[in-house]
Amino acid sequence: MKRAYAGAEIFDGSTLRSDSALLLDGGVYHGIVPTRDIPNDYEIETLPGGTILPGFVDLQVNGGGGILFNDDPSVEGLRTIAQAHATTGTRALLPTLITDTPDCTKAAVDAVEAAMRHKVPGIIGIHLEGPHLSLAKKGAHDPALIRPMTDADEAFLQDAARRVPNIMLTVAPENVTNAQITRLSNAGIIVSLGHTDCSMADAQAAFQAGARCVTHLFNAMSQLGSRAPGLVGAALDTGGIHAGLIADDIHVHRASIRVALSAKHADGSVFLVSDAMPTAGSDITEFRLNGRRVLRQNGRLILEDGTLAGADLTFPRALDVLINTVGCDKAFALSMVTGYPARLLRHPGTVGGFTSGGQARAIYLDDHLQYVRGF
Repeated sequence: MKRAYAGAEIFDGSTLRSDSALLLDGGVYHGIVPTRDIPNDYEIETLPGGTILPGFVDLQVNGGGGILFNDDPSVEGLRTIAQAHATTGTRALLPTLITDTPDCTKAAVDAVEAAMRHKVPGIIGIHLEGPHLSLAKKGAHDPALIRPMTDADEAFLQDAARRVPNIMLTVAPENVTNAQITRLSNAGIIVSLGHTDCSMADAQAAFQAGARCVTHLFNAMSQLGSRAPGLVGAALDTGGIHAGLIADDIHVHRASIRVALSAKHADGSVFLVSDAMPTAGSDITEFRLNGRRVLRQNGRLILEDGTLAGADLTFPRALDVLINTVGCDKAFALSMVTGYPARLLRHPGTVGGFTSGGQARAIYLDDHLQYVRGF
């Protein structure tokens, strides 16, 4: 059925339009036109304000629907996680494996490859966060499983890159050499620095070697100091480097978010991640992470010692923080959950924007930025 959706602002992944209509034919995108130019053969549905936009793109999703990817690296586990995030507007995600054993890592890659072969909606690759991190900035990662990258690890990752279109890999320079970063980057892997206490010089050397991104900026990394800028300083000062950000006003203070967006104002430099755990799309109040209890309390996920362990965050909530607390421009904020993360992907396909003749995967947010439905 040919249907024109009007009455809402429309964001196409880069531009926010008013007085326009989204044209869909059976879910296939056929353009955005001024309301006055809607073709006569389209049935018009007028929405009560709000915003139409491409489905969210999330490059760091640890779990959802009560499932932690580490605990259930299977096609059905991935289907449950993706479905949970779809209920709040996410249409493309990288399921994220936290530091674990080589056997679990292999099972996770196999599961993602199979899920994509079976066209599980929303699964577009994998994010491996560890195990080649720094003990000094381990966060909630199990220190017993953190280790240097071996030749066997590198060979496994290069093989995985031939099987899975989008692989993001978070590493620390303390446990991965620049030569390894170069080879992995050349293989098509998105190498990101995180969970590291590295110096600015070491971070810049890793960027020169091929690292393109920083994982959850400000969290679990060397901070910006007056004489030791650390990874935060390197990320903010180096052009062409992307950075994921958890915008829940818990992991990162609103003032720090403003500083980061002022320093890295180029399009695509900063994008949002949920860092979501099994609590996403679920009513559970606690779960286990590597055998440790994680508690859901007042919008936080914490280990029993108070360490943050992922985020209890949806993208509608993150957009509310960005726009109404941080003071971010609406179009810029919407880019950070659609077009910007898509630009970092090796094979983005049609996610993060609208492509003529392709499935729209559009979503609708009300005037309070709450997810209402998809189209």
